[in-house]
Amino acid sequence: MPDTVPGSLRAYLHGLPGVDQVGVHRRAADLATRSIKTTAKRRAIDLAIRMVDLTTLEGADTPGKVRALASKAMRPDPADPTVPPVAALCVYPDMVSVAAQRLSGSGVGLASVATGFPSGRTSPEVKLADTRMAVAAGATEIDMVIDRGAFLSGDYRKVFDEIAAVKDACGETHLKVILETGELVSYDNVRRASWLAMHAGADFIKTSTGKVTPAATLPVTLVMLEAVRDYLAATGRRVGVKPAGGIRTTKDAMRYLVLVKEVAGEGWLDPAWFRLGASTLLNDLLMQRTKLNTGHYAGPDYYTID
Repeated sequence: MPDTVPGSLRAYLHGLPGVDQVGVHRRAADLATRSIKTTAKRRAIDLAIRMVDLTTLEGADTPGKVRALASKAMRPDPADPTVPPVAALCVYPDMVSVAAQRLSGSGVGLASVATGFPSGRTSPEVKLADTRMAVAAGATEIDMVIDRGAFLSGDYRKVFDEIAAVKDACGETHLKVILETGELVSYDNVRRASWLAMHAGADFIKTSTGKVTPAATLPVTLVMLEAVRDYLAATGRRVGVKPAGGIRTTKDAMRYLVLVKEVAGEGWLDPAWFRLGASTLLNDLLMQRTKLNTGHYAGPDYYTID
């Protein structure tokens, strides 16, 4: 259920502390230089694998591709049973039933984008129908997009009410709210959108659809991690964070893990509270893992193309 926001929603959001842009960039750059020692790197890679939302969101998606990715989500490296499964597979609503059949009983989550992804430019009725269809087909997580036009024009109540309605349509299914930070213009807007989404009932806040540039960045994720940390302190409710789009290498993933630990805290170093939305990251994580185990790279051709 959405939280009660005191007074005017606009006054509340604009009353949040402003973001020090220079400070955010400096801290993100500093944390990006931190390294994870060799003895801990294997555990960090396995944690990153368990945090991946393996994603295919293309117009050319087929049932065969989705079934193959579902198999990979459950067993990322068929030759190595010690590799953990990913957190979830993310697909379009019409592919949920295909993925659900393959993932049944595996423990791997099934996320579906909804609400007119990626633009969100459709009617409220269609957005709710989109959500209910995905849930009925077996989605355990819904990734919705906010109405950026309404947000940027200051119609915060419309955005709040829409998130709350989608959350209601989700029932017990977890809701990730995509802010599309690349279109929000400022870090102040990212902070406001984060707090708005959390108060409206988001279980996760997510940076991007992956269809807009820039997508996930360390500075914008830092702002969102500060928001969930402060929201937990203010309300007692923990909300997750998911950067998505442009996260391709193990080095990228390690930087995000450092960011999580240093900004939000170790409580978020869990797939229940932090995800990495990616379509190509998994293979690099697998290659780096093999290098740690054997001393040499298996090469990209060793793994299936996502």
